Amino acid sequence: QVQLVESGGGLVQPGGSLRVSCAASGTISSIYLMGWYRQAPGKQRELVAIITNSGRTSYHDSVKGRFTISSDNVKNTVYLQMDSLKPEDTAVYYCKADIKRRGQINAYDYWGQGTQVTVSS
Repeated sequence: QVQLVESGGGLVQPGGSLRVSCAASGTISSIYLMGWYRQAPGKQRELVAIITNSGRTSYHDSVKGRFTISSDNVKNTVYLQMDSLKPEDTAVYYCKADIKRRGQINAYDYWGQGTQVTVSS
């Protein structure tokens, strides 16, 4: 089994900062990519940022310069540092990881349960 557990969401004022974390655990052989997605009410889930196991990153245009994704490959954990938050960043943030389990040939996507981020005064 593989589990992704997110933490760190909450309520923050516009212009504030928040960091969310996602830890992967279980029978993991390799993690190739980890990322953050978000889904606001009435909208489709969208990619926010991803990071590969070699450290390459990619961001949605709307968060470039404000959000930073990083990872700790020893702890199988990915972080999203969110600065200069705006009300439109309000959403449920989901972690996703591309993981190959021990004894398996292929890698599969796994999702966390989501953590609410609310930006409001």
